[in-house]
Amino acid sequence: MAFTAHATAAVIGINTPAPEVSVTRLGEVTEADRAAWSAYILKSEQQMAFDRATLAAELQPGETAPPPPTAGSGKMALGKDAAWYATAEARAIADTIVSFQTPSGGWSKNQDRTKPPRLKGQRYSNNAETMTVGTGSFDEPRDRFWTFVGSLDNDATTTEMRFLGKVQAQLPGAEGDVYRASIIKGVNYLLMAQYPNGGWPQNYPLEGGFHDGITFNDNAVAKAADILEDVAEGHADFAFVPADLRQKAGAASARAVKIILDSQVVVNGKKTVWPQQVDALTLKPISARNYEPRSLASAESSDVLLFLMRQSNPSPELKAAVHTGVQWLKDHAIYDVAFTSASPEEGRKLIAKSGAGPIWSRNYDIKTGKPIFGDWSKFIHNDVNEISKGRRNGYSWYGNSPQKAIDAYPAWKAANP
Repeated sequence: MAFTAHATAAVIGINTPAPEVSVTRLGEVTEADRAAWSAYILKSEQQMAFDRATLAAELQPGETAPPPPTAGSGKMALGKDAAWYATAEARAIADTIVSFQTPSGGWSKNQDRTKPPRLKGQRYSNNAETMTVGTGSFDEPRDRFWTFVGSLDNDATTTEMRFLGKVQAQLPGAEGDVYRASIIKGVNYLLMAQYPNGGWPQNYPLEGGFHDGITFNDNAVAKAADILEDVAEGHADFAFVPADLRQKAGAASARAVKIILDSQVVVNGKKTVWPQQVDALTLKPISARNYEPRSLASAESSDVLLFLMRQSNPSPELKAAVHTGVQWLKDHAIYDVAFTSASPEEGRKLIAKSGAGPIWSRNYDIKTGKPIFGDWSKFIHNDVNEISKGRRNGYSWYGNSPQKAIDAYPAWKAANP
């Protein structure tokens, strides 16, 4: 790693809120693109109304809604032997998944899919139960009881679709039709949620704030584009998808490639990697939650690079994006505990946990290329030990996921001289 350890811990900035996508901002896009964006925003508003009205219609006047669904890990295993997906256990999870699909076709996040199916009138999301409201948080929703109702955050929607794909593959007869129908609805949801320029928001229908940004965070864009490419290519779990819809999925994935290339951050005339989010209208890096400042994101960039490396017949622009992105990750790898901005003991643990290194900071300052760390206070620090204990221990500030892209690079480079 080229940079030196900080001699003095310091607050180096303050996080600022991200802009949302709205008709009032359409002057920021070209005149030729405004009609498409206006139509997208209107469609999002209609879908929000549709989802809400559909849920409300499930209850009789005066009837009390059931409690919200159970929060927790989704428990949708994708690595089991193929035969397991035909078992009663897998079918039960699949039935719960189908029941929680929103009317628009997506799913919420952080729900235990081993629990019983959704009840009539039961909310699609439980995320309101864990929200902190009234604190000035960037994450404060417009409606705390209607948030993440349709999301790509934390692998939501794409994981549900992949699980259903494995279950339906074991049920080629009529009993698998309900799962195939749910997947097709999910594909159409991803197509509908895709922005006119090819990116995806974190949540759809749009919720405002940073949720409207094109979201590389938690690999939302990469995973949406990746599953659509699998659909387009007729992979085994999605071979039943009609040809016309497969064609649309392929076109959507191709548009995602374009926006990914356009969103690669350029510093001093040189391409680097990708931020956690970019403004959907301007493609400028933006913040997310209070402790997630605009930055260069190592982990998310790794999955973006892996998606780019799966493209056949890569263009010169795509090749350049991969070459420069991988090189940036190599240049910013951390091998020495002195550079982690953690205590020596914590630094040694981080290196050891990664298998003797290297590791990467999750977020790097765009101008300096040095690790940065956010906090609930919105202050941005250059030392992870200076942020609050709860935030320091409740977020993956370091990791080794970029190694996946670096390991895949030599074979890709050899195949694409």
